[in-house]
Amino acid sequence: MMNDTPYRYTAEMAERIEMSWQDRWQSEGTFHAPNPAGPWADPEAVAGRAKLFVLDMFPYPSGAGLHVGHPLGFIATDVYARFQRMTGKNVLHTLGYDAFGLPAEQYAVQTGQHPRKTTEENMVNMRRQLRRLGLGHDDRRAIATMDPEFYRWTQWIFVQIYNSWYDESAAGGRGKARPISELVAALESGERKTSSGVPWQWLDADVQRKEIDGQRLAYTSEAPVNWCPGLGTVLANEEVTSDSRSERGNFPVFKRNLSQWMMRITKYSDRLVDDLDRLDWPEPVKLMQRNWMVVHRGPRCPSGRLSQIARRPWRASGLRMSRRPLPSMCSPLARTPCSVPPSWCWRLSTRWWIPLSPVKTGPRLLGRHGYPAGATP
Repeated sequence: MMNDTPYRYTAEMAERIEMSWQDRWQSEGTFHAPNPAGPWADPEAVAGRAKLFVLDMFPYPSGAGLHVGHPLGFIATDVYARFQRMTGKNVLHTLGYDAFGLPAEQYAVQTGQHPRKTTEENMVNMRRQLRRLGLGHDDRRAIATMDPEFYRWTQWIFVQIYNSWYDESAAGGRGKARPISELVAALESGERKTSSGVPWQWLDADVQRKEIDGQRLAYTSEAPVNWCPGLGTVLANEEVTSDSRSERGNFPVFKRNLSQWMMRITKYSDRLVDDLDRLDWPEPVKLMQRNWMVVHRGPRCPSGRLSQIARRPWRASGLRMSRRPLPSMCSPLARTPCSVPPSWCWRLSTRWWIPLSPVKTGPRLLGRHGYPAGATP
């Protein structure tokens, strides 16, 4: 005779238990991070506690709800945040909703509704799903990029960048951004020379404007982009399939030179590389970042930049270039040997490849003349 188990753990029981705890967490503000001051101030709860900010990647509220890829990342950060909270830290764990962009627009087109309406409805559903996952987010701090109170600050930040230029001689030679008004004053006083060497007062208003715009941290420039007429926008490389069609909608994509807003982020290359040492990241991740920044900057030598060196072969050969001058390198135009060991370099016409950290590339990565694969002598 079999006895019925009076308290069998079923899906219905699990749901009751989970929801009861989730209701309690919400009513008691279990995951609300206290502030030292302001409307959410709780000085006693903050005193003597280390602070930790955990920000999840913003999901796109562009579909009917979350997909399995969302909790894959959210659960990992939730485990980390909960552990840190249990050690006594004041943990602020939150997220937002990336409500602008192509996914939201395309979903609105497919459903025939205004993007704001569909996006707000999807956000309500996503909040419900995130709550059911039991994640420890401080929901008071959640934001949406379509809120005017949010994007007014992103617009403000852009204006600050646009009205700034990078002074490489500032901060003891380390370089820093300065207001564009200071650049104009320096040009007017003769403290700084124009790029052409012509005195500032001799230039007409249009040339002066171009001189200033040529040094702004945010500027417009013609650049090759992935233009998709069917979507009416430019696409990132990741959004274009191998047969040159858009990932969304399967529209044809064409390479076009269009005027684009650019940022002079390369001005910060040295500082970005140096500041990696301050990050508590795994060393392989930091090494990958260093190599990426260095490759995009290009090598340098005492006589100047080796401007004609192709970049992609370095990725193929797995070699890392120096971002600072090499005292032993000679001019690439001299066509004379230098003190760099021959085993460290390949001569490519008037170019020199100088690997600083050789790796086991194997013969398959070298051409028949010993050059890195993909290099053109």
